[in-house]
Amino acid sequence: MNKSLCLLLGITLFLTSCQDEVVLPKPRAYPRVFYPEKKYHPFHNSDCPLSFEYPVYTEIKKDKEDAEEQHPCWFNIHYPDYDASIHCTYRPIDGLKDYEKARADAFRMAGWHNKKATYIDDIPIENERGVKGMLFNMKGPSASPIQFFLSDEEKHFFRGSLYFNTHTRPDSLAPVIDFIKADVLKLLETFEWRE
Repeated sequence: MNKSLCLLLGITLFLTSCQDEVVLPKPRAYPRVFYPEKKYHPFHNSDCPLSFEYPVYTEIKKDKEDAEEQHPCWFNIHYPDYDASIHCTYRPIDGLKDYEKARADAFRMAGWHNKKATYIDDIPIENERGVKGMLFNMKGPSASPIQFFLSDEEKHFFRGSLYFNTHTRPDSLAPVIDFIKADVLKLLETFEWRE
């Protein structure tokens, strides 16, 4: 009786496991990203001789690493929904020689990403307020897809670079990078020096 029951159970399992339906894996997909409406408000900080407009859906966070050694105008524009930040640094300069050194540093730091980037597009910038600089648009799996600097070439130098707190995958991050790039362009367009 026991052998018959085991045999019947085995045959039932065998017959039910033989199906004609082929199971296919799900197609590869990326998570859906929701984008907030583009709205901006002004950035003013008594420690910073500059102003610009930044998105309402971001947070300005003080850069806390080695805080006592930093200029008080070092901060991050943090995108909590995308776990990304634009790291912003300001430094006063003293004339053309200082400007050339800061500019060379900005090019060197952007060029450092050339190890992973497929190419870097250097785009000169000049807004309506006469602020000049350079935007570095990097393609490929670079750690920082967007960097820029702005200066009056005499007293002020401001630099920014976008970083994600994740492994950079250009194909999946491309829509988010494009969304943030529009915010960077707004920052560059509205940027001005304050005395």
